[in-house]
Order: sequence, then C-alpha cells, then structure tokens
Amino acid sequence: MTTTPETAGPLTPEDVVRRMMRAYNEQDLDTAQALLADDLSFTSPQDDHIDRAAFLERCFPTADRTTRQDLLVVTGVGDGRVYVTYEYDLKDEQGTWRNTELISVRDGQIHEIQVFFGGRYA
Repeated sequence: MTTTPETAGPLTPEDVVRRMMRAYNEQDLDTAQALLADDLSFTSPQDDHIDRAAFLERCFPTADRTTRQDLLVVTGVGDGRVYVTYEYDLKDEQGTWRNTELISVRDGQIHEIQVFFGGRYA
C-alpha cells in the first residue's frame, strides 16, 4: 500500500483502480499520469500489450464516447491484482454494455491492464 498527501493514509490497490477510473471518466490526465507506471502494459481485444504512451494517446481520450459508466465490481484478488466490472452506455449505440478488467497495482501505480470486452448487456 502507498500513502499519499491527498489521503494521508494507505491506498489499497482497489483505491488506486477507483481513482484511475474516476480520472478516466473526468479526463483528468494529471491524475492518470500519476497513477500509471512508466512500464504500463495495456491489452484488450483491440490492443496487444501497448505501452503507457500509446495507452494515453489511443485509449485514455475515449471517455467522451459514453453517456454513463458505473463501476459494478472492484475486487482485490491478491498480489495487487484487482478485478473490475463496469457498465456503460455509448452515445452512438443503444443499450448497455459491460466490460471486465484485471488490473495489476504495485507501489500505488498501475503496471498492467487486461481488458475483456463484454457485449451488450441490456
């Protein structure tokens, strides 16, 4: 766990992930950069182990595609790994969608994100 001036207490891996999701939704680049490790690896069905720079250029700016995104599950599974499931609505498509991610956190920073795209949920 890491201590930061904002919290004056330890940040769990789950806290780090919640902050990153909030930074993404609010497009808070400064916070995102602080939470993402220099050696970040991001993998999704559309991206194969891209680095931090590519993630910030290609993936981070996409929050404006959604009208809503809600965290449904944030569960630590040990060794700094956190499973996240979230639900979202896209501006250009009807329906609700769900994705799950496995995120690895070390020393208060995210080192790996693996995204598993879901389909339309409702």
